[in-house]
Amino acid sequence: MLRTTLEVSIALSFFLGVLFLCYVLVLIRNFRGVRPEAPGDPSEFSWHFVVPCRDEEAVIDGTLEYLTRHFPRAHVWVVDDHSTDNTASIISSWAGSSGQVHLVARRLPDARTGKGDALNYAYSRIREWMGPHADLSRAILCIVDADGRPAPNMLEVCAGPGLFGDPQIGAVQAEVRMFNRDVREPFPGEGPVANAFARMLARMQDLEFRGPISAMQVTRRLTGTVNVGGNGQLNRFSALEVLAASTGKPWGNALLEDFELGLRMLLSGWKTAYTVDTWVDQEALWKLRPLLTQRTRWAQGSMQCVRYLPLVWRSPHFKTAGFVEVLYFMCQPWLQVLGSLVYAVPISVFAYHAAVYPEFMTDFLQNGGAFLIVLYGIVGIGEFAIWGPVYRKRSEPQTTRRAALGYGLSLALYTLTTYVVAWRAFARLISGKGSWAKTKRNASAPQTANALESA
Repeated sequence: MLRTTLEVSIALSFFLGVLFLCYVLVLIRNFRGVRPEAPGDPSEFSWHFVVPCRDEEAVIDGTLEYLTRHFPRAHVWVVDDHSTDNTASIISSWAGSSGQVHLVARRLPDARTGKGDALNYAYSRIREWMGPHADLSRAILCIVDADGRPAPNMLEVCAGPGLFGDPQIGAVQAEVRMFNRDVREPFPGEGPVANAFARMLARMQDLEFRGPISAMQVTRRLTGTVNVGGNGQLNRFSALEVLAASTGKPWGNALLEDFELGLRMLLSGWKTAYTVDTWVDQEALWKLRPLLTQRTRWAQGSMQCVRYLPLVWRSPHFKTAGFVEVLYFMCQPWLQVLGSLVYAVPISVFAYHAAVYPEFMTDFLQNGGAFLIVLYGIVGIGEFAIWGPVYRKRSEPQTTRRAALGYGLSLALYTLTTYVVAWRAFARLISGKGSWAKTKRNASAPQTANALESA
């Protein structure tokens, strides 16, 4: 009986691993088949960058210099969410010397209530500034983090016929990259181990966004369910106006306000799009704690959005494949909570009987058990390790094959953090904690400024 239980549990885990590996291979196939977007004429649109800020004095000056230099025809609206440092004075200086930069100030008790609220306030200010007769179908709002660096070709690409040149497209998400992925010494003076860990953590975030996340977004173009992210998200004002008319404001109150916005846009009949032909650079985190805080917020926000599933199911704007994809995305944190329990059971049973009944376990391993375990390990690690070579081929061709394989194997370990994140998000959800925790930047490290300058 015990032998049968072990064999069934390992075989079931292997079967689920093979299914996920097949899903990964489908993602990679779609990813490799992406064709370049035809560019458009950005002068046919008006462009408005919105930069939410809270205590960003370390990076905001460089960001404003970058945006005004590369996008001289665009307006830049900077939301100061009651900063306690010199952020507001830096923005005020730019606004006073340039008609291109605008300060949008929020003050307590209305400030610091979440990114969605800050974006809603900026939206209302811009709409007021535009006047009642503005052509909202030709006005685009682009969200950029305080340290964000949109690619110089962003407006040309997004104005193309397959993106905002299509009047049905309400939102476009650009690929996300990490500008500090190549910093050799993130923490000068802290020793080789700390710096090696920080380098690898940054590299994993870059691989994650430019590998599996980008591939999933490309596949979502086929299911009509492209997500929009918190950075490099571009929205047509007429689409935001539709959302504001139904609820009073475009952005909702979920901790994953970007996903919620895209979901509501799809439910309203708009289409969303994704492009790999332009991108936005952002900062990868060098320490594990702020990374877990950031991802916990994302996971909890995804859990909060489960309430939209009945609407998605009934909506005529979602195909069956689209509903399944949205269901899978929303259920991921829940499945990780469940999966951590399911996988822990056979592992615990195996470890217990290996200690108590060593003769039985030896017999089990010698008669096919070892083969099952090795096979499961190969599949379980391979479904993540494969992204290293994909990342090298598509994004970092100067990387050696050996390093690419190392990146892939590291991704398998990096992915284990999702189980920690899922449990933290679940604990916050059931305890009623819903505060919006701002991710701390690496601004104290001098290498951050150097990486920003070279991005």
